[in-house]
Amino acid sequence: MKTSAFLYPWDVVGDPDAAARVADLGVQQVTLAAAYHSTRALTPRHPGRRIVTAEHAAVLYPPEAARWAGRELRPYEQSWVASDDPYAEAAQALTDAGLEVHTWVVLAHNSRLGAEHPDTSVVNAYGDRYPWAPCIARPAVGEYLVALAAEAAVRGGARGTELESCGWYGFAHLHAHDKIAGVGLGDAAQYLMSLCFCPDCRTGYAEHGLDADELAATVRRALKPAWSGSGSPEAGWAGIEKLLGADLAATTLQWRVRVARTLQESAVAAVRAAAEPGFQVLLHADPAPYRCGANVGVDPEHILSVADGVVLPCTGGDAAREAVLGPFAGREGVLAANFTVVTGMGGSPATLERDAAHAASRGANQLRLYHAGLASDPDLGTVARALSRLGR
Repeated sequence: MKTSAFLYPWDVVGDPDAAARVADLGVQQVTLAAAYHSTRALTPRHPGRRIVTAEHAAVLYPPEAARWAGRELRPYEQSWVASDDPYAEAAQALTDAGLEVHTWVVLAHNSRLGAEHPDTSVVNAYGDRYPWAPCIARPAVGEYLVALAAEAAVRGGARGTELESCGWYGFAHLHAHDKIAGVGLGDAAQYLMSLCFCPDCRTGYAEHGLDADELAATVRRALKPAWSGSGSPEAGWAGIEKLLGADLAATTLQWRVRVARTLQESAVAAVRAAAEPGFQVLLHADPAPYRCGANVGVDPEHILSVADGVVLPCTGGDAAREAVLGPFAGREGVLAANFTVVTGMGGSPATLERDAAHAASRGANQLRLYHAGLASDPDLGTVARALSRLGR
């Protein structure tokens, strides 16, 4: 199967051996970050540094002045990689090493945007803003994300793109120095904590026959046992229906699905309009439509009618992998199984060969490896051996 490894430009810029080292893993492609959120990352093999601190969400290339002229919302530029165009410099080195390069574009995940433009953020049922989560129902946010997708995805030499967070972001987020684990919230409670009550979402609920104030009060009542520790964490859509009631849960999801589909359709169309024919567009996705985050909830039939395929989170056991891949089985398009191969981040490179074969038996036709720049030397060696055996 075609295999791609994720990389940041700073893994390559300033390291003359990086591109060849990645090619030697046995991958055919690199998914290279062009727009990314804030992070602190190790560079364990770089000859000049060990830590990169990306202080805020930014594009890793010079944004086009004409595209953003007069816009209030615009991408932030990076300052932590010593290069005029880190993406282009890294992409050229990887291409020279014989690797196909696709862009990696993070969209609705931007803490600095929310800090500087608070009205762009998701607002929960308690009135708290999530600065890391732009509300995609806000017209200005949607327009900004579509423009960003078109620019960041179609960089020189790229053969395709992977759009991450192309949908709803919400409560669950590895924010700086997170202190949210004191109360155990299942994914049903996290859905309730991710419902937005900004003015546009309030209008959207009203269009679906809901009173936003009554909905917020219902959410707060449903979550009360979680704060007191008297409720057990509810999981899945059945858990959401238990907390909200089936009718109310379904109506909130109708609104959110409508908004997410509009963003996804618009973003993919904008990328294709900016790209040459044959440019591949994939979304990081999850087949549970209520999910939000990096892997946004989608309807498999719809998303494969919009994009060329999906990248699906497949780290974990067989049952979890089957739950993600199963709804896409038998459908046309790229189904890329994404495996974390960094042991220290919960990955299992030692079982990659077996796990990849299992994913293939469930319909996966490509692999993604997260993350060739962050993995240790032993992890990379294990990955290379597994890919060698898979390629026989």
